[in-house]
Amino acid sequence: MKRPVLFLLLILSCCINSRSRAAVSDADSLTRPKMPLLAWFSIPEAYTDSNRFGELAETGINQSLTFYSSADAAMKALDMAEKANVKVIVACPELETDTEKTVRRFMNHPALAGYYLRDEPDVSLFQKLNAWVRKIEAVDSTHYCYINLFPNFVSPNSLGTPQYSDYLTRFLEEVPVRYLSFDNYPIVEKKLRPLWYQNLEIIANSSRQFNLPFRAFALTTAHGKYPIPGLAELRLQVFSNLAYGAQGIQYFTYWTPPPVEWDFHHGPINADGQRTNTYELIRTMNAEINALSGVFLGAKLIAVYHTGTFIPKGTNRLKKLPLPFLRIKTGNPGAVVSFLQNKDKKYLVIVNRSMLESTVVRIEFNSDSVKQVMKDGKTSSLPGGFNRFEVEPGDVLILNYI
Repeated sequence: MKRPVLFLLLILSCCINSRSRAAVSDADSLTRPKMPLLAWFSIPEAYTDSNRFGELAETGINQSLTFYSSADAAMKALDMAEKANVKVIVACPELETDTEKTVRRFMNHPALAGYYLRDEPDVSLFQKLNAWVRKIEAVDSTHYCYINLFPNFVSPNSLGTPQYSDYLTRFLEEVPVRYLSFDNYPIVEKKLRPLWYQNLEIIANSSRQFNLPFRAFALTTAHGKYPIPGLAELRLQVFSNLAYGAQGIQYFTYWTPPPVEWDFHHGPINADGQRTNTYELIRTMNAEINALSGVFLGAKLIAVYHTGTFIPKGTNRLKKLPLPFLRIKTGNPGAVVSFLQNKDKKYLVIVNRSMLESTVVRIEFNSDSVKQVMKDGKTSSLPGGFNRFEVEPGDVLILNYI
C-alpha cells in the first residue's frame, strides 16, 4: 500500500467507575517512560527545519521516518530533529549503495534511531535483507534496522508463501532484526476488518516465541475506503495494539501524501503543510499513551481473550480468570480482555471493540488491593466486590492487581 508513496515523498522531499474511590496521591502515580511513537512519512525533505520538528514533537511523536534524496539531506534532518528531541530512522539511497560509509557517517549522531531497509518485503528479499542487516550491524551494533512486514490479508503471491504464518516465521528465522513491525489498517468503511485481531494474535505469538518486541500501526490519513479517523477509531487501534503487547505505535501518515495513487487526505498535516483536526487528535492520543507508558512499555503479554456474542476469527473467548477476578461481563459487540505483566505489576486491560457505542463493564473481585489506572497514569483504589465501569467507544479500562 505504501510503495507508490515512497517515491513521491522522496521527490517532495474513559472510563468512569460508578462506585466511590479512595483519593489519589502523587506517590501513587505510575512512572512514565516514553513509548516509541513513530511518524511514517513525516516531514518532507523540502520542509526540513527545527520549527517543523518542534511541531511534530508537540504531538508527542518522538520518532520520524522520511525518505530523503541523499545522505546530506538525511544529515540535515538529524540536526534539526535533535533540537526538538526527536529521533530519526534514516532512509536514503546511500544506505544501500554505500552502506558502511553511510552508517559510519550517521552512527554517532544523537538523533539517530535506526536505519530504514524495506517496507513490506516478500520472501524473495529475505536473504538480501539478512546480508544488509549484518553489514550494518558489523559497523553499528547500537542502532536497529527497520523492516516493516505485510498484513495477513494480502495474497500468497505478494507474500511469496502459501500462509501468512509461514511468511512471518521465515522472516524471523532468516532476517536478524531486533523487533517486529507490521501494518494492518483495520477500519474500512467504518467497519473492522474481520482478520485484524487474528493478525495481532499471530504477531503476538511470534513475538513471544522469538522473544522479540513488536510495533504496530494506527491509520491517521484517510484514503480510498479508509475513513478519516476520529478519536474512537484512533483509540481502538492503539489500545488494541497495546493490549496485545505492542512496544511502539506507528502512525501512517503524519504529512498527507499527494493524491496520486491514492486519494490521501486529512492527515495530521495536510499536503500544504497546514495542521488538520487529526493533528489535535493524535496529540490527545499520544498524551494518553505517554501517561500510560508505565503500564504498557516493557509489559509482557500473559494472555489475551475476547468477549461478546461473536468474537473475531482466530481469537479466544474469555473463560477462565486469574484471581482475584471472579467475573467479568461486558456488553456487545464485546471487548478485548488482556492480562499484562510489567516487572512486579500485573494489569487487566479491557478495550471496547465498538467505535460507535460505550459499553458497560461489570467486574467482580475478592480483594481490596485492586486499583484502577486512570488516564493520567495515576491509580485509584477500588472496593472489593462488584464494580461497574462505563468504557467509551474504542477506549480502555485498566486495573492493577496483585
